Formats: sequence, C-alpha cells, structure tokens
Amino acid sequence: MSEIIENLAKTVEGSNKNRDVTILTLSTCMWCKKCKAWLKDRDVQYKYVDVDKIDFEDKSKILDYLRKTYQSRISYPLMICDGEFVVGYNPNKYEELMKA
Repeated sequence: MSEIIENLAKTVEGSNKNRDVTILTLSTCMWCKKCKAWLKDRDVQYKYVDVDKIDFEDKSKILDYLRKTYQSRISYPLMICDGEFVVGYNPNKYEELMKA
C-alpha cells in the first residue's frame, strides 16, 4: 500500500481482522456509505480515506499511485483487499475477496 494512503487512512475497528482492507471513498457518496455499512455489518476492520477531505497534492499522489498500481479507471468506492481491488460498490465481489 502507498505510504501516503497509510499515513492518511483512518481505522475502523472490527473483530474480523483476517484481511487487510482499505477503501478510498468520497464523504458524500451514497455508494461509499453503503460500502462502509457493508463492512460494518460484517464487523470487518478496515481503513479508509475520504479523498474529498484531503489536500489536492495528497489527492494527486494517491490517484497517480492507484492508476499505476491497478491500471484501472478510478471510481469510488475503491476497495483494496490484500492487494486485490474492486472499483465501485459491488457486494458480490466484496464477498469473493473476503473468502479468498
């Protein structure tokens, strides 16, 4: 994981700690809120960064990192779970990542 993401991420505690989960979100996005709720309902510990609440320079570094690392379009929420990722709200793919 990028050092900038690690430094900015806030942790949400949960008893399910068997995966390293980080999500990049927008604070006002309903799909991002659903993603956080999905994780909370399963008591998954995760880290998150509300990208719209950080300064422009940090945001640019994060977006560059995501584009280079995952070579995907950037959309929110973006969940990274043990190096695998899901773009957008997709509970079925989240389940697959949690079981892998």
